[in-house]
Order: sequence, then C-alpha cells, then structure tokens
Amino acid sequence: QSQLSQALNGLSDRAKEAKEFLVQLRNMVQQIQENSVEFEACLVAQCDALIDALNRRKAQLLSRVNKEHEHKLKVVRDQISHCTVKLRQTTGLMEYCLEVIKENDPSGFLQVADVCFVPPPRCSDRWGCSPSDALIRRVHLTEDQWGKGTLTPRMTTDFDLNLDNAPLLQSIHQLDFVQMKVSSPVPAPPILQLEECCTHNNSATLSWKQPPLSTVQVEGYILELDDGNGGQFREVYVGKETMCTVDGLHFNSTYSARVKAFNKTGVSPYSKTLVLQTSEDTQSEEQTLPFPVPLERSQLRRMSPFSSTLNLQPSFPGRSYFELRSSAHQLSLHSSLQSLNSAGCTFETQGTPYSQLGKFDIKKMVAVAWFSFDPASAHADIIFSNDNLTVTCNSYDDRVVLGKTGFSKGLHYWELSIDRYDNHPDPAFGVARIDVLKDAMLGKDDKAWAITEGGITKGATVGVLLDLTRRTLTFSINEDQQGPVAFENLEGLFFPAVSLNRNVQVRASAGL
Repeated sequence: QSQLSQALNGLSDRAKEAKEFLVQLRNMVQQIQENSVEFEACLVAQCDALIDALNRRKAQLLSRVNKEHEHKLKVVRDQISHCTVKLRQTTGLMEYCLEVIKENDPSGFLQVADVCFVPPPRCSDRWGCSPSDALIRRVHLTEDQWGKGTLTPRMTTDFDLNLDNAPLLQSIHQLDFVQMKVSSPVPAPPILQLEECCTHNNSATLSWKQPPLSTVQVEGYILELDDGNGGQFREVYVGKETMCTVDGLHFNSTYSARVKAFNKTGVSPYSKTLVLQTSEDTQSEEQTLPFPVPLERSQLRRMSPFSSTLNLQPSFPGRSYFELRSSAHQLSLHSSLQSLNSAGCTFETQGTPYSQLGKFDIKKMVAVAWFSFDPASAHADIIFSNDNLTVTCNSYDDRVVLGKTGFSKGLHYWELSIDRYDNHPDPAFGVARIDVLKDAMLGKDDKAWAITEGGITKGATVGVLLDLTRRTLTFSINEDQQGPVAFENLEGLFFPAVSLNRNVQVRASAGL
C-alpha cells in the first residue's frame, strides 16, 4: 500500500503537469489564431503596397507611351499637311500648263508663256531660259521642290520601346518568407495604452507596450515628463516595467509624457506624446474610470520628477484628462470625467456645448468610454486580436460582434478602421441591443441600427456618433458626415456593433 501510494503521488504530479500543459497548449491555439490574423493582415498590406507601386509605375510607363504616340502623330500629320499643300500647287500648275499647251496661236502661246510666276530673288535664270521660258522655268522649279527625301516618311510607325520586365518577374517568383537574422535591431517605438493612462489629484499613471508584431527583444524603457510648463523633458523612470505612476506633480497643470525602448543595439524612437492634466485641487472627488487596470501588472510608483523619494504605494485610476498628439493625424482628446452609470459612462464637453460644435467636427468631441470587443457575446466565428480591439471572421457569412460597454445616455463617438477589405464584402457598422442576431448582417432585425458599404474601402475610417441626449445616430467616413442624421428617437441601452465576414478586418478606436 505504501509503494502504491508513492507511485500514485508521482502519477498525480504527472497528471497535474499534463493539465497545466493542456492549458498552455489551448492558450497557444488562441495565440496562434491571433498571430495568424495579424500576420495575414501584415502580408496583405505588404502585397497591396507592391501592387500599388506596380500600378503607379504602370501609369508612368503608359504616360511615356502616350507621349511617344502623340509625337509620332504630330510629325506625320505635319508632313501630311505640308505635302498636301505642295501637291495642290503642283496639280494647279499642271492643269494651267495643259491649258497653255492647247493654245494653237503661236503669238498667243508666247504671250501667255512669257508670264514669270517666280519672284526675282528666287529666279536667277538658273535654267538658262529666255523671257519666253518663264512657264518652263516655273515647272522646273516646282519639280526641283520635290527633291530627295521629300517623299520619304519622317517618322516610323514602330515604337522603339521595349519593357524589360524579366528581372521584376524573377523577383516576384522569388518572393517568399525569410527568417530575419539581423542581430539585435533597435526596438520599435512603444505604444502608449491610453485606456490605462490616467491622472488622479497630482499623480499620473502611464502604461505602454511594444507593437503587436514586434519581435525585437527589449531590455528596458525610458519614461520622460516635462516640467508641466512646456519645458524640457526629463527622465522619470528607467527600467523593465511597462506601467509607472508619478506622484508629486503640480495641481491644475498640464504635463507631456513620452516613452522609448532600448536594448544593446540602441534606443528606439519616442512614442507619441501624451498630454495629461492634473486635478484642480487636493479636494477633487475620487472617480473610477470605466476600464479595469489589471491587478497582475506591477505598477512602479514614482514621486515628482524633481524629487528623489520613491513611493511604492498602490496606485489607482481616477479623474482623467489627456491628449494624444500625432504628426500624421492629430486628435484632441482633452476629456473631463463628469459622471458614471451602470450602463457605461457619460462625459460632458468642456467650454463649448454640443449644440455649438458645428457640423460633425470630431476633433471637438470629448473622451467618453473606452471599450473593446466582447468575445463573450460575439458569434463563435469571430476572431479577436490586438487586445480585443481588432476583429475578423473565419466564415464567409456575416457574423456580429458587440462592444463590451453599453450606453444609455450621454454623447459617445468611436471610430472603426478598415485594415483589410477583399472581394467587395458587405460589413455593417452601428449600434445594437445585447440580444441582436449574431448570425446575420447587422440591421436585419429590429434590434440594430447600422450603415453598410457607402464608399468604404481598405484604409477607410468609419465614425459613429451616438447622441443619447438628442437620441440620434450619425455616421461619417474619413471624417465626412454621410448624409443627415441616420436614425432618430433612439432610447434604451445600446452597444457598439459590427457585422463582417472573413474578407474584412476591423480595428476599433474607442473613447474619442
């Protein structure tokens, strides 16, 4: 019994390890699916870039062919015009001479033939003719004008152009995946995770991560803040952590933050700059953002960048003010958290009421609620990646996915970027009830309000503006409003919603 008990303990340990291994394998399946979607999107983007470059080069070559075509036509047409004029003159002279020859009276013939048709500067008596030979002189001069080369085409009909496409075809046939063997390249710029960045009183919490497709090893990060008055940036943290809380900042001040990564090779470029606003005074009311901060992530807490004291007390999210600056597309995200409700959260505009914002100016909207797509309520065919902010599908049929956060009041705006768009699919974007049909195109039942197609292409950005104060839903594509208000008299609880198939990949940008 003792031996059997010992053997059973060993077998139990193996079974426990096997269960943990199965969990690891199942996590690998999910990770493989996510990496496959991201890698497929990257591959499609690379091939599309090659196709675009080839199309641009094709247009340039066609332009050269058209120029050559126009040049040849002009030369030939000019020669036709010139030859036509000369032939008309020659024919007229021939007809006149035939009429002169018909003159039977010698004196009349000589009188007519004695008229010289050639001005003196051109007539130098080169033909040795007498005054009565003026007509003959004109005939010889006209014949002389049809000299050598006059009746020879000045332009060939062939195009002396030959497209050498053999090297390119060979390169296309050799296009294949290669294993990157570059030793320790410089890391890519980190990405600030806006949904986890916040301020509370006079402290600020920053969170960042590496780009999803980055495989470069990172040894650490450098976080920099300015002095809250537009001054120079200073290092406030250097280490391996990806979240840091800085204490001891000035109240009612605006700070700019940025982060970069480093390894043995060198330092990456900076991330985009994040602008944070601290609270107005020390008595500001504590409020919680609608997104969770993962407890398992270690949070390094720093005092003021001008202090050497290190405080390791736990941090928590609070009143949030921030602005993301991008050189390519600047978004103003200054936000002021006013109130929260169980269905979501509501924000109010700072300074300017919504009625005065003008025509659908998204740069004047305020931050509302951050959300990601919800795997729990989505159709089983939906594939998630990028922290559930990017979705596609493994079916050719339309499937529906909802956002995690529902809205019952307030003003909310979010954007959906089309990362992949093949074979003219029919994605739909809008809002829906929680019990909307998940296996049909969005809007097929009475529990969804959506826009489909309407100029959507790869790279397009669909904006959704849900105004539950006015109870309206408005859409934009690439910041251009699509017609008037799409839906009115909306009331109840609404979730951001998308329907798509495997030919589409959509990425959400929430809280705009």
